[in-house]
Amino acid sequence: MSDIYPHATLPRHDKETLLGQQGVVLWFCGLSGSGKSTIASGVEKVLHQQGRFTIRLDGDNLRTGLNANLSFSDEDRLENIRRTSEVAGILAKNGVIVLCSLITPRGIHRDLARGILGDDFAEIYVKASFEACMRRDVKGLYAKASKGEVANFTGKDSSFEEPIQAELVLDTEAISVEDAVSQVLEFLRQRRPA
Repeated sequence: MSDIYPHATLPRHDKETLLGQQGVVLWFCGLSGSGKSTIASGVEKVLHQQGRFTIRLDGDNLRTGLNANLSFSDEDRLENIRRTSEVAGILAKNGVIVLCSLITPRGIHRDLARGILGDDFAEIYVKASFEACMRRDVKGLYAKASKGEVANFTGKDSSFEEPIQAELVLDTEAISVEDAVSQVLEFLRQRRPA
């Protein structure tokens, strides 16, 4: 299907040439507290220092704005991923390196994002056990979930399916944040040399 307004948009290549980079969506998925946002933030800082243009789309921030009307039901989780994927796709087609940090708990969610984003999508599984994330409890959510104060909590009330198609797996129980950031940067370098 062609664009509705084919003459209103500059070609992707022109924008990528201007930025000196290729657009891509690095999709960090994993349990709450696994390290998704921390690693994405570290990657963003290094890329910024290298003169790369990035935008972070974080599940927490999106749910206070764009996706504020969505719950954590299965249907709303799908819509959360759909909206985020559409925004990320627009940005990537304009030459931006997009860093998405969302739990994305099920294969159907990741398949939806991959289907919308196509070749721009790179799935990065930030792996950590429920027990490790519960010990970290960065946001205090595990404590609230154990008291029944959080409905549909991923890993407890709602399942998390380990990704089987991830382009990169970062086991944050085995490696440091710095090593994880380095692995993502190396992955990006090999995937999209600029």
